[in-house]
Amino acid sequence: MSSIHAQYAWLGGESCSENVRISFSAGLISNIESNIAPSANDSRIAGVVMPGFVNAHSHAFHRALRGRTHSGLGDFWAWRTLMYQVANRLTPENYLALATAVFSEMALAGITHVGEFHYVHHQPNGKQYNDPNEMGKAIIEAAKLAGIRLTLLDVAYLHGGLNGEKLNDEQQRFCDLSIEQWLKRVEDLGTGDTMHTIGLAPHSVRAVHEAELAQITKYRNNRVVHIHVSEQPAENSACINATGRTPTQILNDAQLLGSFTTAVHATHLTAEDISHLGRSKATACFCPTTERDLADGIGSSDKLVGAGSPLALGTDSHTVIDMFEEARAVEMHQRLITNKRGVHRSSELLKAATTNGANSLGCNTHGLIVGAAADFIAVSTDSVRLASFDAENGAAHLVHSATSADVRDVWVAGEQIVANHSHRRHPNVAQALRTAIDALL
Repeated sequence: MSSIHAQYAWLGGESCSENVRISFSAGLISNIESNIAPSANDSRIAGVVMPGFVNAHSHAFHRALRGRTHSGLGDFWAWRTLMYQVANRLTPENYLALATAVFSEMALAGITHVGEFHYVHHQPNGKQYNDPNEMGKAIIEAAKLAGIRLTLLDVAYLHGGLNGEKLNDEQQRFCDLSIEQWLKRVEDLGTGDTMHTIGLAPHSVRAVHEAELAQITKYRNNRVVHIHVSEQPAENSACINATGRTPTQILNDAQLLGSFTTAVHATHLTAEDISHLGRSKATACFCPTTERDLADGIGSSDKLVGAGSPLALGTDSHTVIDMFEEARAVEMHQRLITNKRGVHRSSELLKAATTNGANSLGCNTHGLIVGAAADFIAVSTDSVRLASFDAENGAAHLVHSATSADVRDVWVAGEQIVANHSHRRHPNVAQALRTAIDALL
């Protein structure tokens, strides 16, 4: 049995509790006590302890693009060409190094669980490696080395479009030859362990068609399903022209909507789409810093939440890795387009960045609650950003003032992997990133 005594702890409301003891054993939280004096056996933690962040949507290799594409002209489709160039330089060896560094950067930012939307499966010419899951296993190993939990969202990418378009040369390594081959490859990955699980990720309705989506529905076997949905107006137009329906309507018709489903981006939705997602309790995963970087647009987070869809958050292309910023951006974007303040309560934004994200990845117990994994972080209040922190408005201070630089300590399964802003396994994450990206580029 171990225990920490926190000066403050965010337990789920708008305020923070004071003098909180969190006890944990065998990687699980066993007891939580508020308004209690520290004991001699407690590790005393200054600042705010809160649940670890859950990054529900990541493409680890996109981290190599940071700063190299942000000033580029054009739109998402122009950016995608540059992304493909980097994707086709990946090998199992250099991807292991890069992903380990990226996941370590996430740990420093307080992320204890990541959903990796993994689609670089094969060799650049499309041929399988001797082990068809070699790239996926590199991602799994990277998360273990970084010390964070992983849901490997293995991507099905079967078509170049909805009208029989062939895959481009640069897309060949994403592609399995059939839905059956993809399902077999996923099955060969197994079910995972306490630190990693396997989910299903049809890339989009343009890459996986309706009949194949229906096969995923039959196969699912309690796995979570994540899929890009209506990220771009061009995606919607192509889908309607080819099928007469929106992507969300196709998912609904394929019976692939439910509480097990996460619609990633969900930016350009109709009222009927929002109704389908809300009624099915599908999660909507917003990635605001990426969506604004790529000029994608602003999704209707208020309407989705109002309809019944939980909101989760991801860092996607890693324009920044800062879950405080993702949470803050959801509210600030809504203020710009609605001319209203307080569209989302601060506590609900923190839940989007923690418990809702965990639920979207198949973990139904996350947070500072008895029985949950001992995955939590300590946020320092010593910086100029949080110098005026007060517990009564604790959630608002965290959402609207803090940054990833304020995360001081991180525990995963009861093990402290970040102490005083330093990763205990990888003391120089910045150098690891530089080395991995230089080797790739």
